[in-house]
Amino acid sequence: MTVSNGEIFISEFTGTAMLLLLGCGVVATAILKGSKGEGGGWLLINFGWGLAVFAGVYVAFRSGAHLNPAVTLALAITGPDNGGISWSVVPIYFAAELTGAFVGAIIAWLAFKQHFDAEEDPGKKLGVFSTGPAIRNYGWNTLTEVVGTFVLVFVILISGGTPSGLGPLFVALLVVGIGASLGGPTGYAINPARDLGPRIAHAILPIKGKGSSDWGYSWVPIVGPFIGGALGALLFLALGGPGIFPGVS
Repeated sequence: MTVSNGEIFISEFTGTAMLLLLGCGVVATAILKGSKGEGGGWLLINFGWGLAVFAGVYVAFRSGAHLNPAVTLALAITGPDNGGISWSVVPIYFAAELTGAFVGAIIAWLAFKQHFDAEEDPGKKLGVFSTGPAIRNYGWNTLTEVVGTFVLVFVILISGGTPSGLGPLFVALLVVGIGASLGGPTGYAINPARDLGPRIAHAILPIKGKGSSDWGYSWVPIVGPFIGGALGALLFLALGGPGIFPGVS
């Protein structure tokens, strides 16, 4: 299926917006004051993000449903001959993913506007939009994001050569698993757009009592996922790329 640059942008924009609407929404449900889901806990957030990915992948199917600049980078590294993409379309994917994440976060804020107004803790308000570490140490926090994103990208690439056929459900469950197993230290951004787009939204929206957008930490969920995505792609290629499973299509 040939997809134009405009179709790539629209597909990735709408898919990533859906991802962030539902992802930010489940965090708001679980932590904001007065929400019916307040106190729902970490597993609710994990499953909510997994289902957000599930929905986003379906929405963005025409463009390959990257929804994540780290995934886009990995597919550019693997290249068209190995099931990836051309470097020429990477800026289109990046722009669509970032703006989609920004818009999705704004819609989530609108849906929970009264609860943002009622919530007194500025940290919780930022937590709906962006990730933050449980223990702040930029080096270790970055390593955590590298490891989580490596698992995401490498397993997705490997799964492309197996006859599972689970598609979006597989990716959704993988995200749940990464969150449950590796998400505790940093809140597992594993996606530069997922963190940066909503953080920009938090900075510019008229959120009552919102406090700082924590720009000092903002580079960690950008740099870490890009490194992890690149490493996942390079290992995939080193192991033989699509030929890892001979005879499997």
